[in-house]
Amino acid sequence: MSLVKLTNLPDLGDDRGGLVAIEESQTIPFPIKRVYYIYGTKSGTARGFHAHKALQQVAICIAGKCNMLLDDGNNRDTVELGSPNSAVAIEPMVWHEMHDFTDDCVLLVLASDHYDENDYIRDYDAFLTLVKQ
Repeated sequence: MSLVKLTNLPDLGDDRGGLVAIEESQTIPFPIKRVYYIYGTKSGTARGFHAHKALQQVAICIAGKCNMLLDDGNNRDTVELGSPNSAVAIEPMVWHEMHDFTDDCVLLVLASDHYDENDYIRDYDAFLTLVKQ
């Protein structure tokens, strides 16, 4: 079973250039309560290394490339993100890590809720224990 749920966002561009529109409950399957982006990641640095108990997210590499590892405690998949009209869903209780950032990478993340530290699982062994319950 693949954990990678890629969505092709509609490219509404024309001969002048690209244009991708993102709409909650349309192209994104939940109401968007938080938007953040990761940029300027130094070579060899990895990010993420956590799961969320309830938060849903969608990640879009709007510039450059990176690899995203997704792990539900039973299966692991890796996907390369490198297109501004390709989005990957990060479901609750899925451990995720981002690796191999290019120098120009800008990773945009849309989240279903506001930041809540209590929703994070930052220890992989604790994550596995919760998955097994």
